[in-house]
This record gives sequence, C-alpha cells and structure tokens, in this order.
Amino acid sequence: MAHTLELGLDTFGDVTYDADGRLLSQPEVLRNVVAEAVLADQVGLDFFGVGEHHREDFAISAPEVLLAAIAGQTSQIHLGSAVTVLSSDDPVRVFQRFSTLDAVSNGRAEVILGRGSFTESFPLFGLDLSDYERLFEEKTELFTEILKEQPVTWSGSTRGALENQSVFPPTASGSLRTWVGVGGSPQSVVRAAHYGLPMMLAIIGGNPLAFAQFTDLYHRALEQFGKPTQPIGAHSPGYVAATDAEARDELWPHYSVMQARIGRERGWGPMTRERYEEEAGPQGALMVGSPETVAKKIVTVVQGLGLSRFDMKYSNGTMPHEKLMTAIELYGTQVAPLVREMLGENN
Repeated sequence: MAHTLELGLDTFGDVTYDADGRLLSQPEVLRNVVAEAVLADQVGLDFFGVGEHHREDFAISAPEVLLAAIAGQTSQIHLGSAVTVLSSDDPVRVFQRFSTLDAVSNGRAEVILGRGSFTESFPLFGLDLSDYERLFEEKTELFTEILKEQPVTWSGSTRGALENQSVFPPTASGSLRTWVGVGGSPQSVVRAAHYGLPMMLAIIGGNPLAFAQFTDLYHRALEQFGKPTQPIGAHSPGYVAATDAEARDELWPHYSVMQARIGRERGWGPMTRERYEEEAGPQGALMVGSPETVAKKIVTVVQGLGLSRFDMKYSNGTMPHEKLMTAIELYGTQVAPLVREMLGENN
C-alpha cells in the first residue's frame, strides 16, 4: 500500500555552531546540508526542501545548485525549494533550473513558489518593495503558463512579453510538481486555488488547527474556480530527541536567539521560555519532543487540516550539525513509522 501522507524535512541552511562552539562558515554549512539530505534519503523520508534566502544567518541562496549536488548522492527522496522567491526571480529561469534538476534527479524535483517572508532579495536584485504584490501575481501567472510545457504567449508589466515561445528543457513526465507557499493570508490561499496549484502552509506559531479556516477557504475556492482537488501540505519548525525534556532544553537556546534576532528586525516581543513551552506544548506549532510526542502532534495537524504532506523545518538557528543529524535519524526511523501507524498506513 502506497503512503497517502508524505513526510519531509526543510532547512534554510541556518548557520550553525560546530560541536566545539565555533560558528561555521556558510560554505561549511552548505556541505553539511548535503550530508543531512543524504541521511534523510537513507532513512526513507519523502521530501527534502531548501529555502532561498540572501542573508548572513541562512546559507542557501541558490537552492537548485545545492539540490543538484544532493541529487547526485541520493536515489529516492524528492527534492525541492522551501521556498523559491519567485517575486525577485524570472519565471522562465526558475522553470529551466528546476526542469534541469528534474532531469538529473530522474524525476524527483519539486518547487514551492513564495513571495518570501524576508525581503533582502528585492534590493539585491534591484526591485522595489512597493511592487511586492504585483511581482508575485504576474510571475505566478506566467509560471503556470510555462508549466503547461507548450509554447507560451504572455504579456505583463514586470518583464518582457513572450510570443509563442518554448521553454527548455521540458520535463520527462511533462509535469513539474509545483506548490504555492502560503503564510496565512486569505488572498494567498485564493491565489493558489485560482491557479489550481497545491498549497503549502507555513505554520510557525500558534495553534496549527487555526489554519483550518484557510484549508476550508482553499477547498471552496478550488470549487468556485472549477479546479480539481489539490494536495495541501504544511511546514512547521521542530526538533526530535530521545525525551521531551531533552528536546526542549537542547532546542531552547538556539531557537530563542534566532527568534530574538528576527524579532528585532520585525518588531516582535522577546521569546520567553514560558511562550516557548506553550509553542512546544500540545496546541503549539513547534514539533519538539520525543519521537512519540512529535508523531502525535503531526497526526493531530494532519488529520485536523486534511494534509497530504507534512514537512518539519528541522534546522533551528545555531543548533549544531551533529544534533541535527540525530534529529533527522529519529524523525525518519521513529517518528515517520509512528505517524504512519497512527494513521493506519502500512510501512
């Protein structure tokens, strides 16, 4: 029996400490991410995603290049972005890079399109943040035309028009699996439905079941647009260790520093230990704890939101590579089988 739920991992290539407390360079982090992905493949996980960022604390700015390196050392796991910032890229080139990745990985490539919750790519590529919405809307429209893998005729205000242009290379299957990343905006939910693309929810705080309003909206919008039913996935941060106490205590110093850094940029209040424990609790978004605890939380979210895929964002600030490798092994060898057992799936 095929698995009906896909279980994956995501990373932004968070710049980490080594086991001796030395802050690694970004090139060292990138090599570690390759090793983490190889382990994810070995323990039988379904997907490995890498997020695009352009900043000092996250090392991955060229997801497809890194994924191609991973493809050469893996055989089964699907590989994709989490997310590709389409707003500051060119849809033609994004498709070409991922269709090339699909070729070299023998059909294992996926792409998750997003606007990006970080905006460093806009000034880096000479774009105006005032065009934030228009850029993503037009480029998503063009990308969905390219996905048909037929000659494209398109015009808009954000790039030059295309007139009966073919985009190469095509995929061998004729289909590149493409999701739209949604952070909690109803407009983004409706956009994903309008283009008939699967939706990936980024759930980073609060009660994940609160996102049921967005999954309900997505289903209604698909029906109204006359689109077929599409998969829904979700991504949440997490960390797995032998016991709940060990997992929470190991994650806290790294997670709190990361939250404080991003909070200063965005005007958030400080992450207190009390708030952290709430997020790590039964109704919080953090998938933190023993394999049994994490599995139960995943099942609750999967059933509550009707998910086809769940991805855990396993990298958390400066958490050392060695700890991440242990968490990946536990996620693949213990959490995943427990989730499937609870859902009544065969391994």
